[in-house]
Amino acid sequence: MPYTFAPPSKMSFSKIALLLALPVVLASCGSKDLISSDQPAAPTLPTVPSEPEFVNPFPEGTYDHFKAEPNYKKTYNVYRNHYLLSSMTPDSASLVINLGTQRAQLLHDGQVAMDYPVATGKSSHPTPPGEYKILEKIKDKRSNTYGRILNASGGVVNSDADARKDKIPAGGKFLGASMPYWMRFTWTGIGHHVGNVPRYPASHGCIRGKRSTMPEVYSKVKVGTPVSIVEY
Repeated sequence: MPYTFAPPSKMSFSKIALLLALPVVLASCGSKDLISSDQPAAPTLPTVPSEPEFVNPFPEGTYDHFKAEPNYKKTYNVYRNHYLLSSMTPDSASLVINLGTQRAQLLHDGQVAMDYPVATGKSSHPTPPGEYKILEKIKDKRSNTYGRILNASGGVVNSDADARKDKIPAGGKFLGASMPYWMRFTWTGIGHHVGNVPRYPASHGCIRGKRSTMPEVYSKVKVGTPVSIVEY
């Protein structure tokens, strides 16, 4: 008797489909369970508060505003009150040199007309604090003590020479350091003049100012102008 194929009933096909799909459903459920149970949520990092931005409390353009700026001790900026500068006379002028901030103030009747950067004496040659007066003014001045030693051909053999102790070769000479717009405070060599201003004490005791400021300061003072060198 020949074999004949009997197609399954509709119910049989449904059961087969269900059986084939069951592993997939189970695997899917297992994966979801694994993710939800075995992998915790990423931790929340604490928020680091940022520093509040500095807000200068003083009106812009005022000396209080200029001095309150965070970079006051490092800046090369110059404060000028043009009204006070125009009103100033040699009789109303005075100077304050601040060793702590490495800045100087030109005053008109006690009010700050100008605030500018300076470089005072380094630790081996400190600028002495105290009360002084301008003893002399010389526009084109050279140091009698510090400078360079040249040989007979004009070449530099010592660029940081002290005329009191360094020898000069035969045929050579000592050339004192240039100190334009010199204003003497003591007869022992302390004064105010144009020089390098690196924003820290760097001189042999004098007070250096920038070439952009010293001619103006020089023009506002006289022999006899009071000078205060302070440490704060």
